[in-house]
Amino acid sequence: MRLSREEVLQIAELAKLSLTENELTAYAEQLSAVLEYASRLEQLDTADIPPTATVLPLQNVMRDDVVRPSLPREQALANAADAIEGQFRVDAVLE
Repeated sequence: MRLSREEVLQIAELAKLSLTENELTAYAEQLSAVLEYASRLEQLDTADIPPTATVLPLQNVMRDDVVRPSLPREQALANAADAIEGQFRVDAVLE
């Protein structure tokens, strides 16, 4: 599917883009190539392929939580602009 100059201008307007003549020509070619490839993909027989969210096996790459020593509360709050009852005090964000 080949996009016309007017179609590319309409797409650019929807995206609020201001394009030069060179960009219009380049984008017309690039977008046409994408649509051409999509039409080729539509021709594939996918009847026997189950729907899936990913083709790769999922694995958790997060490490286990491990309790370990941290800063003492007094040291953590030492440079706080304001602290109360062992906690940082900040101005309310919501009413």
